[in-house]
Amino acid sequence: MSETDRPGVALVTGSSSGIGAAFANALAARGYDLIVVARRRERLEALAGSLRRGKGVAVEVLVADLSEAAELRRVEIRVAEEERLTLLVNNAGLGGIRPFLEMDHDYIRGMIAVNITALTLLTYAALPGMLRRGRGTVINLASGLAFLPRSGTAVYGSTKAFVAHFTQTLHQEYAGQGIRFQALLPGLTRTELGAGQNTVSFDHLPPDQINTPEKAVEESLAGLELGELMCIPGLEDLDAWKKADRAVKEVMQSVSSGTLAQRYRRFLKSEER
Repeated sequence: MSETDRPGVALVTGSSSGIGAAFANALAARGYDLIVVARRRERLEALAGSLRRGKGVAVEVLVADLSEAAELRRVEIRVAEEERLTLLVNNAGLGGIRPFLEMDHDYIRGMIAVNITALTLLTYAALPGMLRRGRGTVINLASGLAFLPRSGTAVYGSTKAFVAHFTQTLHQEYAGQGIRFQALLPGLTRTELGAGQNTVSFDHLPPDQINTPEKAVEESLAGLELGELMCIPGLEDLDAWKKADRAVKEVMQSVSSGTLAQRYRRFLKSEER
């Protein structure tokens, strides 16, 4: 493959394991040079060496804890200066299932910092160059829990609701300028997400209900080819999602109608009715 035929550079966060490592492998197989970002240097170096030898691509290792502002800033700068960046995969995340008041304060801070702040600011760093070059793709890891409140997921599910909303809104703002966006909702996937934070046990579930990182990535990349903004691999009929999403939007139009719902009027003073 000549240099002009290469698809460019992809930056993948959280790439030392799980879905991030699977993205790195799949993208290298497609000819992308890579910048791999995570906290664990040994794992990143091992991944980089394997990809260089096996796929013949250039791989840059960038060790950073995205929950720390100074380290995140270092990655932002690297993203902004990379003139060949065509794909950003915001995969890094913290999870865990635990009732809100049983969660560790610092872990909550870190989860919000990684799942929301880092994802937002790395996208902010990447988009100007992509827009200037007239092409680019941003894949953000969301979750079905963004739309399905469950006990123990108050913070995690809320961060993923942000990711879904953020991705949909950016699509409205920039899709017409050559930028593709995707929110990936991979379903139950066997990863290290939320290690040590009362993670969900998969032992009692049938194997066919548990996704693998490799399949999740294949599904994400297939979704890109299909032009799917919301990639929900386990959903057979995507129109079901579109109808539900449209119904919610139609209902919420009434919020700005300026008309008070009848059920509230009996609580108001008579002159305000």
